[in-house]
Amino acid sequence: MLAVRNLTKEYRSGGGALAVLRNVSFDIAAGETLAIVGPSGSGKTTLLGLLAGLDTPTTGTVLLDGANLGTLDEDARARLRGDKVGFVFQSFQLVPTLTALENVQVPLELRGIRDSDARARDLLERVGLGNRTHHFPTQLSGGEQQRVAIARAFVNRPRVLFADEPTGNLDGATGARIVELLEQLNREDGTTIVLVTHDPVLATRLGRSIRLADGLVIGDTGARSIESVAAAVA
Repeated sequence: MLAVRNLTKEYRSGGGALAVLRNVSFDIAAGETLAIVGPSGSGKTTLLGLLAGLDTPTTGTVLLDGANLGTLDEDARARLRGDKVGFVFQSFQLVPTLTALENVQVPLELRGIRDSDARARDLLERVGLGNRTHHFPTQLSGGEQQRVAIARAFVNRPRVLFADEPTGNLDGATGARIVELLEQLNREDGTTIVLVTHDPVLATRLGRSIRLADGLVIGDTGARSIESVAAAVA
């Protein structure tokens, strides 16, 4: 599903170059569940954005389901994300003028899919917000906004779901419910799950963990062959 080769991301700083990621390479098979872990500032969120095509690397390549993101313009990357990707941002990125229900419906309506109301309502029920469908983001707590964002990421039944600290603002019970939804999406639809987390319990529930430090991959735990992943999903 994802092939990463010699990925480097640098930013200009004080007249020089600051390397956030350095020569990162790995593969993620379709149906894998992967946690990206490491200390703050290690490059986790930067890597997630590059994998999803939300940013471009300084050097290196990312192939997402066979498509080389580096050869696509922004419009083409946006179409690819709309067709195959779900993303849960740490800052939620909800549209303030839309209700919770309307925010969840947006990805389906952009694809011209009818009957988006039923799918969106079902997901809001499953994240515990069935009674908050007509509330605007400013009327929701931070944890509730995060759950709306998670429901929106699920609504397209994406081929791959990226999430940045998906349980970070949630209480234990709600966080556990979200983890169960992630596992259900992976189990029923074969969705590839890639998430950044500081939660060691969540990381251990996933099939694999990549550890970053100072922009480098220093550990890759639980990696499985493509054949074993395919057998597990089948």
